[in-house]
Amino acid sequence: MSDILKAYNALSTASSRSDVTAVFNSIINATPFTFDKDSRVELIKAIIQDLKTCGSKGRLNSKDAAQALLAVKTLGKDPAGSKYLSEAPSLLTLLGFATTFKDDPEASSEALRSIANALLLIEEARSTFISKDVNGGDTCIVMLEKSTSPDHIFILSRMLFLSTASGTTYIETVVEGKYNGRTIVDILGSKLDLMTTAVRNGAPTSKEAMSDLLKFIFNILLHYPKLVETEPQNSYTTGGEKVLGDFWNARLDPLLPPLLRVFHNLPPSSPCPILAPLTHVIHSLITIPITPALKHVWFGQPSPTSSRNSTTNSPKNRTPQRSRSDSPTRLTQSPISPKPSTLDRALSRLAAGRRSLSRTPPPPTSTSFDVLQRSLDLLESSFSRYLPGSIDPDDPDVRQRCKAESNETLDDMLSPLVVLISRICIADEGSRARVRQIIAPEDLDRSTPLESRADLLGRCLRLLACVYHPRLKDAVGELLFAVADSDASTLSMLFGYGNVAGFLFHKGVFSAPQTSSSSSTGLSTSDQINPITGTVVQPKIDLPDMSDEEKEREMEKLFVLFDRLEKTGAINPEQNPMRKAIQKGQMG
Repeated sequence: MSDILKAYNALSTASSRSDVTAVFNSIINATPFTFDKDSRVELIKAIIQDLKTCGSKGRLNSKDAAQALLAVKTLGKDPAGSKYLSEAPSLLTLLGFATTFKDDPEASSEALRSIANALLLIEEARSTFISKDVNGGDTCIVMLEKSTSPDHIFILSRMLFLSTASGTTYIETVVEGKYNGRTIVDILGSKLDLMTTAVRNGAPTSKEAMSDLLKFIFNILLHYPKLVETEPQNSYTTGGEKVLGDFWNARLDPLLPPLLRVFHNLPPSSPCPILAPLTHVIHSLITIPITPALKHVWFGQPSPTSSRNSTTNSPKNRTPQRSRSDSPTRLTQSPISPKPSTLDRALSRLAAGRRSLSRTPPPPTSTSFDVLQRSLDLLESSFSRYLPGSIDPDDPDVRQRCKAESNETLDDMLSPLVVLISRICIADEGSRARVRQIIAPEDLDRSTPLESRADLLGRCLRLLACVYHPRLKDAVGELLFAVADSDASTLSMLFGYGNVAGFLFHKGVFSAPQTSSSSSTGLSTSDQINPITGTVVQPKIDLPDMSDEEKEREMEKLFVLFDRLEKTGAINPEQNPMRKAIQKGQMG
């Protein structure tokens, strides 16, 4: 038995608060090797038992709860401690503490953190936590629905994320359940808006809360359409395995507006333009297809139902009192739901909690902003940061800078963003034309190699030939292919077959496709484009006629020049073209 365990067992109701605090501090500050497996578990059991009788005849009072639960969390960081905490009775007890000590936010948080650690370290604990014996998932959702503290939202989101990381079948229950009359989709949408305000105000742990909230949302978006009956969103996804973003269920529609608001309203980061939680919201957005029912939300267009209601809302028929359905939050409604959005009610319910965080105005609740432009701005700023000028993407400095500033590779950081832009281009002809005009405008200067340009086009083409960023390389190829109307001939004409040959080879195009007409590619008909390089064919320069004497004088000048370069060491003798010509008998 360790000395600390003996010291704790020696405490009594007569012990001073300073003695109790000293013992807990010794537990919290102890090294991992201070306790053996048995003493660690015995100490956890003893503290939990005392917390059950806290405030009555036990040796701990309510003021000790936060420190005692911090000690439990510390002991639970070791697998031996977590193993005990991962058992159903321990999980139930800790959930009970989170409610019992709700008036002490610190104590309540430490109880939840102890559970989160157990779920992280012991994978079996996740299925135990969401089992009927514990019902921890539903309990967390109810607590999340009531929470306004970023710290609590962070811990609860982390627990729900871990609970759904392994037991994906539980997601179906979560999405289709009701929690105080609300769905999980409604709850998550309101928390996203609340945490966006908190992040903009710089509230502590708000970024962490937003990140784990988005991780939980991603699990739902990724797995729920695979678990229930869904309709394919593309003609090529009619059978086989359900692929990310290719199947969808309308129950998840209301998540899109708040996700787009987060994407638009998160403040910029520096020096890295794309960091968590922005990376997580991009991951979530690429799981949501741009369906006809959601297109008005993606592009901030009027709802499909708004035109049908235009006569009702005309000046002649409008009632003096403004109705709820006429509010600016109209676009947050699910397109399949005729009743007002539950998100509106959620935002009203959270108004008081939001005011406490609002040193700056809350983000707008509409989605009337340019998703494509926001995505392109992020891509351009990231490319300028990590691929400055005409640097080779495989240059070691690129990888070193990424690792130093974000601890991520360029693949991890930018591939999802490029995929998001590609999906927008594929789904919307107007967006596709906009991106093409940005990457390869009609007045593009094609007098120099396209791949050497220090702009978005040059960086994309250099990425197509890179080695160290395979996923980003493929994503950029798909973006350029989408911009070219998914046509290999157009792609070759716009960017040169030599630049896109590798990408087309992997798509099954093994030879140069037939060239398209200039009008179909947006190229000027007066330009003669080299199909291999994508640059303008330069006319041959006719050299002036020279007499034999003039040719001989020019030859002597070249001979003297190269001889001088050889003598100064600027070139090696074997590199002197004049010497080579003499040796081959071409001069004499």
